[in-house]
Amino acid sequence: MSYAIIRNEKYKRENLKGIYRHNERKNKNYSNKNIDKTKSHLNYSLKEATMSYDKLFDKIKEEYHLKGQIKTVSNIACEYIITSDKDYFQKIGIEETQRYFKEAYNFVCEYKNLEEKYIMSANVHLDEETPHMHLVFIPVIHTKDKTGNSIDKVACSEFWKGKDSYRELQDSFYKYITEKGFNLERGQSNRSEHVSIETLKKLTGLNEIDNFLKTDFPEPIEVGEVPDLINSKYAHEQIIEPFKEENLKLIEQNIYLRKNLSMITENIKLLDNCERENKKLIKENCKLTKENKKLLKDIDLFDRLLSTLQNTVNKLISWVSSVFKVTEESLIDTFENETNTFINPMEQLLVEDEKMKENLENEYNKIL
Repeated sequence: MSYAIIRNEKYKRENLKGIYRHNERKNKNYSNKNIDKTKSHLNYSLKEATMSYDKLFDKIKEEYHLKGQIKTVSNIACEYIITSDKDYFQKIGIEETQRYFKEAYNFVCEYKNLEEKYIMSANVHLDEETPHMHLVFIPVIHTKDKTGNSIDKVACSEFWKGKDSYRELQDSFYKYITEKGFNLERGQSNRSEHVSIETLKKLTGLNEIDNFLKTDFPEPIEVGEVPDLINSKYAHEQIIEPFKEENLKLIEQNIYLRKNLSMITENIKLLDNCERENKKLIKENCKLTKENKKLLKDIDLFDRLLSTLQNTVNKLISWVSSVFKVTEESLIDTFENETNTFINPMEQLLVEDEKMKENLENEYNKIL
């Protein structure tokens, strides 16, 4: 007999990018060897994700004014994997298989009054051994705030409140799907509610679902704690294999982080060197600033001396001209002609510069 299977997984924000790439088949390569990429074109969506799940969560939260405190450790999304076994789908054919997933989609919209608008993505995968649907949704509850106003709130713990919440999910799904005409059985109450999604996918593909669901496991069964499978010939494929892809991701992340750490270390060294150089430059700048202030004082003093000297010379010329009863102009002309020296300092500097230039040219010609 075949079974109606629905399994829930909770995700934090940090998980959503990886789930998105897998469900939407965005990766180029997959460690899961059950994926036949030549059949991926057969996959289809009952609700297509318009963007990555983390961005889509933010968009829906803002659009519908969802309440709730979202922390780093908060589970903000859930994923149902809905399936049966391979033989059952082959038996009922393509059209009934499509109807099975469509009815399952409708069930999720209605279950706990979720509403379709809070479903982010629903992908049916036909490129693996057993057809199955990944349905990702935001666990929203409809409640009231402190003032009595109706609100929609992201609250995973409240959505799955109660130790029998998964059993209720299994019971409700079984009742719903069989009423839609699918001749399936519901697994015994303690079975499969806490086994990982990857393990369930392996089990359905290996035709071991019957034995697994009928095995008496203690409740609850946590990932990696399936006693009767540990010693079976399927243990490697059922338990170890699902962790390979995650392990490869962790290895890639480790390599990436090591490279980043190396770059950060080099940048820290570079910053230390820059800081030391900057301190040197600051000291040099302080020294040059002090020297500059001293030079400015010296220049100011020189300007004052030059101005005083010019005034003294002017007074001297005026005094001499009055004593000898001559005009200042004739006195200056007589002085400049007899001494070959200009009273105006700037004119005298030009003359001296010309003489210096002439002397240098003469010396240069002698050398030649």
